[in-house]
Amino acid sequence: MNGQELLARQSARKLLDALCALRTPEESAAFLVDLCTTREIEDLAQRLEVASLLDGGTSYVQVSKLTGASSTTVSRVSKCLNGPEGGYRLVLDRLRQEEH
Repeated sequence: MNGQELLARQSARKLLDALCALRTPEESAAFLVDLCTTREIEDLAQRLEVASLLDGGTSYVQVSKLTGASSTTVSRVSKCLNGPEGGYRLVLDRLRQEEH
């Protein structure tokens, strides 16, 4: 099953709706802490940092060194960053817009 098939399931749609219902960073933090383990949150944050560094032109080796991410994780994030879904790219662009 691919990601799109998984997200078509009713339970996954409910999760997406729940994420969209969050209005503040504090609400998001409370939900993440309830939903995920500390390790899962760390992994998600690491992947976003990897995507940000790759998007900024940092090499795979340097990204791995800076974040502690495995080469497999860096490669997977790079594939997604440059893939057709565009989720990382969308989030990174929006975060950059908020910074300015």
